[in-house]
Amino acid sequence: MANVVSIEAEVRARSGKGAARATRRAGKVPAVIYGGKQEPDLIALDPRVVIRELHRAGWQSRLYEITGGAQPVRALIRGVQFHPVSDAPEHVDFQRLVAGQRIKVAVPVHFENDGISPGIKRGAVLNVVRHAVEVYCDADHIPEQFTADLGPLDFNDNVRWHDLKGTENVKPVIDRDFVVATVVPPTKIEVVAEAAAGAPAAAAPAKGGAKAPAKAPAKKG
Repeated sequence: MANVVSIEAEVRARSGKGAARATRRAGKVPAVIYGGKQEPDLIALDPRVVIRELHRAGWQSRLYEITGGAQPVRALIRGVQFHPVSDAPEHVDFQRLVAGQRIKVAVPVHFENDGISPGIKRGAVLNVVRHAVEVYCDADHIPEQFTADLGPLDFNDNVRWHDLKGTENVKPVIDRDFVVATVVPPTKIEVVAEAAAGAPAAAAPAKGGAKAPAKAPAKKG
């Protein structure tokens, strides 16, 4: 189950673009918590906290407990709006979670034991098809991550859905045993220079030897 991260928020009294701009001028990031068959909660967040969470891997499946209102609210980040120039977060959308509710969430895949993979040790490249996998799960059983063991994989071996660890209590959105990653052999480059290697190199002029005759100056017309 995913770890719960606590975030302290301030309650906003008004909605709308003007109120959101005022929140940003005050140095906060406006946000909203929706869902759960309840009225949306308007909140303001410390931008440093928002940036910290967005820089951590797996924030799309991380469970947050938002405090500061009448009672704590558990939610997922469902969307973030960024400033077109500075890339600073300008608005955050949270989805309120209710116990027993079935939701769709993207869970990151963690790859381990690449250092002992026979294929990778011999120069193969890991081609990651899906860095995260979308699944349906209960709001109380959101996986923090799935784990893929690369240890036994050789050239052209795959990591598929059934190979992942930590998939209990979830169902993939894609209804088949799809590929998550592939161990791709190194590309073989034909060395054309092998033929040229047997050919003698162009002889350098001997030291002190005769120089090539200079071209005669063109006649003036």
